[in-house]
Amino acid sequence: MSGTEDQTNDSYRSIASRAEGLFKDNGSRFIALAYPVETETEIKEIISSLKKEYHDARHHCYAYRLGYRGDIFRANDDGEPSSSAGRPILGQIDANGLSDILVVVVRYFGGIKLGIPGLIRAYKTSTADAISNARIIEKTASRRFRLSFGYLSMNNVMKMTKELGLVPDRQDFGMECTMEVSVRLSLTEKFLEMCSKIEGCLAEEASGSDPARRPVKNDN
Repeated sequence: MSGTEDQTNDSYRSIASRAEGLFKDNGSRFIALAYPVETETEIKEIISSLKKEYHDARHHCYAYRLGYRGDIFRANDDGEPSSSAGRPILGQIDANGLSDILVVVVRYFGGIKLGIPGLIRAYKTSTADAISNARIIEKTASRRFRLSFGYLSMNNVMKMTKELGLVPDRQDFGMECTMEVSVRLSLTEKFLEMCSKIEGCLAEEASGSDPARRPVKNDN
């Protein structure tokens, strides 16, 4: 992202909590489970857990998209014909403009083959049902900074955080004061400019800060 970021391109849509969907065809059941996620580690844990919970199912197909740019994604057919499961799941995620989401569709085989068109319809429809049952939220991508400043600059720093609507945490006030704040991408340039005008104020990006991984949730 450049320094000309605005509030329209650091926001994106996700889901608030787990949601379920269901589709049945010729005895086969397709149980769609949608989850809000932020890391691939979370995704691996959820899929592993579902494979244990639904251990008697024939397939556990899934797709996910992560980050405010949505540039981290994957679709997995788990043994179904190529592109008949994962791609339709991902297609519904994209059709709804969502990110930071995982959808796993658990299939119980009913004994009758559905053919590739039938499979695509089943995975698409069950995923659409899960998403329609989810509460959509807006999320705002941010960068996390560590502020260091002298005690005499504290009032100016607190005034800055209030003006920008920032919520300080990990605060330590002494002769040398520190705190951490999450700053939405569209406000980063203004934040750094304001900090530079406060005597002795130093802003450094906090360890592990990544706008694709550290979103601030806004239920709008």
